Amino acid sequence: MEIYQAITLGIIQGLTEFLPVSSSGHLVLGQLFFGITEPVLAFDISVHMGTLGAVFVIYWRDIMAMVTAMSAWAGRIIQRKSAAAAPDTNLKLAVLILAGSVPTAMMGMFLKQFEHILFTSSLLVGAMMLVTGTILWTSRKFYRTKNNSSGLDMKRSLVIGASQGLAVIPGISRAGTTIACGMFCGLDRHTAAKFSFLLSIPAIMGAQLVSVMGYREQGAGIDAAMIYGTLVAFVTGLVALKVLIRMVHAGKFHLFAPYCWLVGALVVLSNIYGNL
Repeated sequence: MEIYQAITLGIIQGLTEFLPVSSSGHLVLGQLFFGITEPVLAFDISVHMGTLGAVFVIYWRDIMAMVTAMSAWAGRIIQRKSAAAAPDTNLKLAVLILAGSVPTAMMGMFLKQFEHILFTSSLLVGAMMLVTGTILWTSRKFYRTKNNSSGLDMKRSLVIGASQGLAVIPGISRAGTTIACGMFCGLDRHTAAKFSFLLSIPAIMGAQLVSVMGYREQGAGIDAAMIYGTLVAFVTGLVALKVLIRMVHAGKFHLFAPYCWLVGALVVLSNIYGNL
């Protein structure tokens, strides 16, 4: 992969990771545009790590609060003190994120065996973007405020985690699906967005670990294209994340649906008529 291709794909990843339009779908389309027909999962995961850095920047206080709460809980266990201390919302959130990551991992492991098909089919990307658009448009009926919403619990975290697992399929937006799923489950839009982005941390880090292990087995290493793509993805992802948070809070999340429908329809039609 050339440097200019990596930078372009990094920009695409950064802008589309948090905007609910499927970053993986856009990456597949971008790679096909550049004539990259073989799966480049390691590069995809690396630029996802770049956008993950944006999550750490925006939600740094929440992440540190959860780490502190978990450390305190572990300390009580080690010192053989009662673990049933006063309820800690940060500890609960950390547990729910870990629980939600289980169905994500299970579905990711299952779909990984089909990665050659998933990451090389533009027709599949187009069809799934139509699905994403429909999910986003439907979510407009489920906007809630904190005054009339249900709280985050184990059942909801598992359901949202399962929806995140489906986002392994290019064209299915991870952010769009998990935020919408959270609202479908009764969460207010603020909580749904926050949980969606925090839930992405173990998912992306786990995928990166698997990728690194595979790289070591193949004797491959990190190249300049990967570094440039990751840095660009971080910067553009930071901007996109701030934009999406504002749109979710303003109740304008569903406005990305027409874009997904348009791109999805164009891709599907180009495949149909291109094969005639």
